[in-house]
Amino acid sequence: MTVHVELRRGAYHDSVSLMQVSRAVAGSPGVQAAQVAMATELNVDVLRQMGFDVPEGAGPNDLVVALRVDDEDAVAAGLAAVEDALRALTASSSDTGSADEVPPATLGSAVRRSGANLALVSVPGAHAVTETYDAIAAGASVMLFSDNVSVEDEVALKDAAAAADVLVMGPDCGTALVGGVALGFANVVRPGPVGIVAASGTGAQQAMCLLDAAGVGVSHCLGVGGRDLKAAVGGRATRQALRALAEDASTEWVLVVSKPPDDAVLDSIRAEAADLGLRVHWATLGAGRPDLTAATEAALQAEGVAVPDWPATQADPEGATLATGPSLRGLFCGGTLAEEALLVATDALGPIASNLGHEPALGATTTDPGHVVVDFGADELTRGRAHPMIDPTLRMERIAAEAADPTCGVLLLDLVLGHGAHPDPAGELADAVRHARDTAHADGRALPVVVSLTGTDADPQGRARCADVLAAVGASVFLSNAAAARHAVALLGGTR
Repeated sequence: MTVHVELRRGAYHDSVSLMQVSRAVAGSPGVQAAQVAMATELNVDVLRQMGFDVPEGAGPNDLVVALRVDDEDAVAAGLAAVEDALRALTASSSDTGSADEVPPATLGSAVRRSGANLALVSVPGAHAVTETYDAIAAGASVMLFSDNVSVEDEVALKDAAAAADVLVMGPDCGTALVGGVALGFANVVRPGPVGIVAASGTGAQQAMCLLDAAGVGVSHCLGVGGRDLKAAVGGRATRQALRALAEDASTEWVLVVSKPPDDAVLDSIRAEAADLGLRVHWATLGAGRPDLTAATEAALQAEGVAVPDWPATQADPEGATLATGPSLRGLFCGGTLAEEALLVATDALGPIASNLGHEPALGATTTDPGHVVVDFGADELTRGRAHPMIDPTLRMERIAAEAADPTCGVLLLDLVLGHGAHPDPAGELADAVRHARDTAHADGRALPVVVSLTGTDADPQGRARCADVLAAVGASVFLSNAAAARHAVALLGGTR
């Protein structure tokens, strides 16, 4: 094995684009690991934790190229792959305007120059607040994709936005669809009469895909951030979003999607929504409340729309000669999907350890010999890393570890398609599932795998094609995340 690290002074590139460069280089022959990133303090810490010796004096405007390869010959191939990826990045982002035009120096100046009324902020959380204030002052609503923003800053930003009569969607707003334009992680769905207000990212995607499968389209999906319906934030953005949709001629009815909200906040918003003259349906997760699929079905029925049979493929049961472990292991990229699966499975299995803010809580290793649900998109697991829907490395490593653990009885996974997500997530996940099942079988164990597949056939990756790829390696595949969780529970016997 050979390690190669080099520092390129002043070679700045957008950090999100560099994630794609790293992925492209990591797939090159002979390359075991590749990180091409700006030398921010956080990125340097991450690189050193990965075993790369980053030169002293590296700064945030310097580019680090770090490769772990099979041998010296592979270094040249890896560096050639870096150059190819960077050239492609430069070509795709080249300016088509006047060569003499001076680019705007701040987000606010870019908003004013362009006349834009919506800005997307995706920078580290420490800098996101300043950029968002700048956009608000320029009169633009903001989709705040960044996470690691404090609750106090979130409240202040949303109050400033309300005073300026604009909307802050976020922080940690992963999904939005505004006037047919997809922002962040979003699926390709048909246009239609339903507005979605979502204190959730993958929950919004699940709802959009269920509606699309039922033949119902979406006018707008306004993400508000996963904490918006918590007591500390008080539903500030949800209230604004509902008022905006009530005034939108293309929206006939609304579905509000949320992780478990504060009851008092939810009651207050329900009362306000009743005065808007808008038909509002509620898909708010929580103990004693319907799951997202059941809530969407209730909304469809209330609107006079037939509920279809949601796409599902169940794998053939394995022979009784193979033993199975006793525990559920849910490994998720989507926080809301993880939350929903936890709620569904807890009803049948009893306490499940997780990193979702419930008891029992997982430790830093996120492992436990009992039932476990992990959200790999949580803030603490994405510092210095791409979201697992872009870079699923951590989850892939965990799948391999669970396969070797005799206490693992069923693997429950999610896979979310659409814009912004991995270009071939099913192929990569299918390889991991195949290896996991082979590992378990070699140890004399069965390892059923259940996948919640959120997507549409119009998505770039194609839902049906991805389902076929996963089914071919023995996974059971469901469009409904709740149905996937129930099937996984059933495979364990479905009892406490």
